[in-house]
Amino acid sequence: MRIEVFDPVLCCSSGVCGPLVDPALLRIAADLRWLQENGGQVHRFNLGQNPAAFVQNEQVRQELNLRGEGVLPLVLVDGRIVLRGRYPRREELSAWLVKTPSATTAQGSSDSCECQGSC
Repeated sequence: MRIEVFDPVLCCSSGVCGPLVDPALLRIAADLRWLQENGGQVHRFNLGQNPAAFVQNEQVRQELNLRGEGVLPLVLVDGRIVLRGRYPRREELSAWLVKTPSATTAQGSSDSCECQGSC
């Protein structure tokens, strides 16, 4: 499984720096490290440091054009958008790790699934 995280502008590549670290950034950094240790490929892009990655990915570019920066963080699994506007929970990462790419569903920024019961 390949996961790509397109972060909003952060102070450094992970956002885990400085005197006041956002707990959500600490959690996602640990969870992504856990995912890598369990066989997932993780690629993370920061809008402030890697703007070319946002422009080169057609889906990401379209999401930003349509919805603005509020769509970030944007998470793709095996090339498909699965989350907008929030970081995944460890349970979601674990589920994606065991699912086939075709079973992955897109979700919005809320916890409601758009697959209408076929998850």
